[in-house]
Amino acid sequence: MLSEPSARDGASTDPFSAAYRELSPRVLGYLRSHGVDDPEAVTDDVLLALYRRFASIDGGEDGVRTLTFSIAHARLVDFHRAQARRPRHIRFDADEDPRRSVSAEDAAIDVAGGRATALLPRLGDDQRQVISLRVIGGLSLEETAQVMDRSVGSIKQLQRRGLECLRSLIAREAIDV
Repeated sequence: MLSEPSARDGASTDPFSAAYRELSPRVLGYLRSHGVDDPEAVTDDVLLALYRRFASIDGGEDGVRTLTFSIAHARLVDFHRAQARRPRHIRFDADEDPRRSVSAEDAAIDVAGGRATALLPRLGDDQRQVISLRVIGGLSLEETAQVMDRSVGSIKQLQRRGLECLRSLIAREAIDV
């Protein structure tokens, strides 16, 4: 198994080099099969630890193999213990956040179930234009102010008044029905 490479192949005759070539793919496979995040780095760590103790190993090839996999198993246990101590990272998705609240614009459109769009002509021209640009067009306050050549404060005020008017129109329709 841990056969000596021939000098003719240009390979080193060092016993550790032979053990490295023979055992590194097996250690790598062992670590991969147990879910280690960076199995190549852990394999290097295992073989470095083996190198430090290589001269004092008893038992020949079996002793080298046993020590190598004992070290690999210890590194695997260390990895899983470290994973258990680390907090899990979960990708944040704003749409799935239960703390999320619906914006006033979305509420005005959603509550009416499309009736708000039908009620837009009943608003004043400026309110209708602001609601259309902000809610339907998706423009920011600053973009809406630029389009309408007004200040951001006046856009906020027109939007607030327009949404209040829509709410009251929708409430009146609900009472009439």
